Amino acid sequence: MKNKLINILLASASLLFAASCSEAYLDDDSVIVVTQTEENQFDKWLKVNFVNPYNIEWMYRYVDFETDMNYYQVPADYEQAIKLAHIVKYACIEAYDEVAGIDFTRQYFPKLFTLSGEWLYRNNGTIVLGTAEGGKKIFLAGVNHLNQNMTSRAALNTYYLKTIHHEFTHILNQTKDYSADFQLITGSDYVSDSWNESPFNGSSYYLTHGFVSAYAQNSHGEDFAECLSVYLTTSPEDWAKMIADAGTTGAALIAKKMELVRLYLSDSWGVDIDELRSAIQNRENDIIKGAVDLTDISTD
Repeated sequence: MKNKLINILLASASLLFAASCSEAYLDDDSVIVVTQTEENQFDKWLKVNFVNPYNIEWMYRYVDFETDMNYYQVPADYEQAIKLAHIVKYACIEAYDEVAGIDFTRQYFPKLFTLSGEWLYRNNGTIVLGTAEGGKKIFLAGVNHLNQNMTSRAALNTYYLKTIHHEFTHILNQTKDYSADFQLITGSDYVSDSWNESPFNGSSYYLTHGFVSAYAQNSHGEDFAECLSVYLTTSPEDWAKMIADAGTTGAALIAKKMELVRLYLSDSWGVDIDELRSAIQNRENDIIKGAVDLTDISTD
């Protein structure tokens, strides 16, 4: 009985050794399946209007590694992504072409736009409209709300275009920094993430303290980007009213900041801020009036 048990164990060991030393079969087909996306007419239009002249990629399809997993994400609606591409091209990219020259836009404008259909909601009651990263790309949220926000220049700027100018300002600042004197103007009044809380979120507070928006109180970097983006997208009449509401002290502080912003654009980039403002707002008005076809994706 003992010998029989030994023989069984030796036979099992031999089988195990044979199995462990045998070559495993490797299938030529990978288990990783890469989704193949067929190029559509919009892709062809983007190649002609974004990729070829500016080397800009407009990533309207959902790509998980280009999204922030801390938020719920919704893919961008195809038709509204087309409209937004036209709007960004006409009112932003070509406005910079017009004033600063196409070489400026080609060199400095972000090379990647990624889109999300929904806003990114934070626990503090604020929403993320967009972000910039590494001086190379801009993320735009809320694409699926575009149709309802095209009724006025104010809405279009609030939710989309001002965000682009704000984030592009960060990109320019990463390339050429602005004067350190800027952060000293209201240096003790920055409140970090408390900008959305009372009393800081009220215009009667932030304007009189020398800020053009509540968010400008976050930091001097955000303040600079807000000064430029708000100025570019606010009509002269509305800007004058805002300055009047700021009172004597607030208006003086804003004027000091805007002088440094104006000098930064002219000295660092050779751009006249008022020419750029006029070009941007004229183009935005064309869009609101329906003078620009936002659906045409022909490449003829």
